[in-house]
Amino acid sequence: SVTQTAERWGISTRRIQILCGEGRVPGAIRIGHTWAIPDDEPKPADARIKSGKYIKKKPDTAK
Repeated sequence: SVTQTAERWGISTRRIQILCGEGRVPGAIRIGHTWAIPDDEPKPADARIKSGKYIKKKPDTAK
């Protein structure tokens, strides 16, 4: 369940739901309003940009 996975991964239950909704937890299955997550499913990698280099930059409109 989401609660058990949140305790195991050390993140909030809401974050687990978001990751499942985005398809970032491959073994997660939606059953009604809840998510079924296998016990052996690893935590997905952090997808935030850590290098400081961004893919898209806003154009410099201030002159």
